[in-house]
Amino acid sequence: MDNYPLSQRARSLSASPTFAMLQKTTELKAQGIDIISLSVGEPDFNTPQNIKDAAKRAVDQNYSKYSPVPGYMELRKAVCKKLLRENNLQYEPQQIIVTNGGKQAVCQTIMALVDKGEEVLIPTPYWVSYPEMVKLAEGTPVFIETTIDQDFKITPQQLEQAITKQTKAIILCSPSNPTGSVYSHDELQALAEVLMRHPQVFILSDEIYEHINYVGRHESLSQFEALRDRVIILNGVSKGYAMTGWRIGWLAAPAWLAKAVNTIQGQLTSGPCSVAQKAAEWAYTDDDQSSVEQMRQAFERRRDLVCRLVADIPGLRANRPEGAFYIFPECKSYFGKTTADGRKIENADQLAMYLLEVAHVATVAGTGFGAPDYIRMSYANSEENITEGFRRIKQALDELH
Repeated sequence: MDNYPLSQRARSLSASPTFAMLQKTTELKAQGIDIISLSVGEPDFNTPQNIKDAAKRAVDQNYSKYSPVPGYMELRKAVCKKLLRENNLQYEPQQIIVTNGGKQAVCQTIMALVDKGEEVLIPTPYWVSYPEMVKLAEGTPVFIETTIDQDFKITPQQLEQAITKQTKAIILCSPSNPTGSVYSHDELQALAEVLMRHPQVFILSDEIYEHINYVGRHESLSQFEALRDRVIILNGVSKGYAMTGWRIGWLAAPAWLAKAVNTIQGQLTSGPCSVAQKAAEWAYTDDDQSSVEQMRQAFERRRDLVCRLVADIPGLRANRPEGAFYIFPECKSYFGKTTADGRKIENADQLAMYLLEVAHVATVAGTGFGAPDYIRMSYANSEENITEGFRRIKQALDELH
């Protein structure tokens, strides 16, 4: 890559480690090897039938033209009704921008807010794309480190110490990818009290896993009135409705910021897929929301199973996830051990590759999430595959010496 005339912007970005693992997994599968994937952050369920039926109707009704840049008014109104119904938050359609997936909502918000040299606080572990997006905007990612012993959640003291005159925003993801940690109302209130003292700091609240929550009501920093004008809610239908490939995300923001994001989106992509928008509209407005709860319950059963299976592997130490569909065990006790063919495992990246090549189980090293002593395992898979996957993992780790 160094031999080509690429921009410094392109050179500064790192490839997503989750997709790197997916590529290697695909190669092994093509060779006929039976790989159990615990790597990709994607529900294994099909999109509910009522939503697919809505998409078919949209095709028949000729929703095949360009949509407005911020998305169809009907979908933006549906998002407003969802926010009022589920979150007790009042928004107007002009504050909603529908995007090509949740990732675009995050990236465009950062592009609209952050100037060169401005700091964005990112608690670790973080979703792999956050710091890369900040770098794309020529901002400076500033990491607030957390550990398993604090359930991977920042404290008010850590937040206070991290804020400087250059701080423009903080990105908070709850339920979290990659840890599954969920901030409680009291924990968010304590953080809100810090943020109230720093009116220059905006809050990007990534709530894409909102519906995959095992502790009851979803909590968000947007509920605190004093912060309302500084919170940008980032969400979408990918996880809760099993619609990853439909590529519909959205953001809810102050009107002036939504207008700026709309301008950026108008130059980058214009409006999202017309048929996918009508499917998402139905996802939010149909009275039958039972599929969302059925999937949540299935993930909760798998969470309980995974916690038992991880606890049965002596060298792994994990917290109990309260949301999303990941477990993020500490694995450093295996660093320095040697494989049967004489290779030494030096880090989580090598451990993840060892598990792929020997156990034929795909996981993702924590390095790309800012936590090099950990490994991410997704339980968006069947209970049968999860059980067999962890049997293989345990056997492969037992063979290290």
